[in-house]
Amino acid sequence: MSAPLKAGDKFPEGVKFEYVPVTDPDPKSCGMPQEYNASQEFKGKKVVLVSVPGAFTPGCQAFHIPPYLEQYNKLAEKGVDLVVVIAFNDSWVMSAWGKVNGTTQDSKVLFMSDTKTKFSEQIGWMAGMGERNGRWAMIIEKDGSITYAETEKSPREVTVSGAEAILAKL
Repeated sequence: MSAPLKAGDKFPEGVKFEYVPVTDPDPKSCGMPQEYNASQEFKGKKVVLVSVPGAFTPGCQAFHIPPYLEQYNKLAEKGVDLVVVIAFNDSWVMSAWGKVNGTTQDSKVLFMSDTKTKFSEQIGWMAGMGERNGRWAMIIEKDGSITYAETEKSPREVTVSGAEAILAKL
C-alpha cells in the first residue's frame, strides 16, 4: 500500500478501472466490461475523481453523487472535463447505477468499478467496512498534478468529498 495522495503529487501510472460503456439507457441492459486506463485517459483532461463505499447505498445515492450530476455544468464552467465515480462494486452494477442516475453515452460523468488495480486500497483510503472504498475526492489537472485530495473521516459523512467542496476548490 502506498501513502495517500495529496495536493502536489502526480496522479500515478498504472491506475486502471473497469466500466461498461452506456450504449442503452435501460439499466437492465448489460454490455461487456472494458478496462479503462485512468492514467492514460486522464492525460490532458481536468478530472474530478470521486470514490464512494457503494452503489445504490443511502448516503451515496441520496447525498453524495446527485449533486455532482446536478452541478456538472458548474464544474465544466470551472474547467472540469470529466467526473469519474468509483466504488468497489463490479462494473455492471456501476453501469446500472449510472443509468438510473441519467447517464448516457455522451455523459461526462462516468461510473466505474475500482476492482482492477484497487486504487483506493493502494492509497489507503478504504471505508473500514471490508473491501469497500472510502469516501473521498480529488482534482487531477491536465498535467497530471493533483491539486486537491481529501478523504472523509467517516464513510457516513459527505463534506470534503462533496460537489460543493470540489466547486469551492476549483
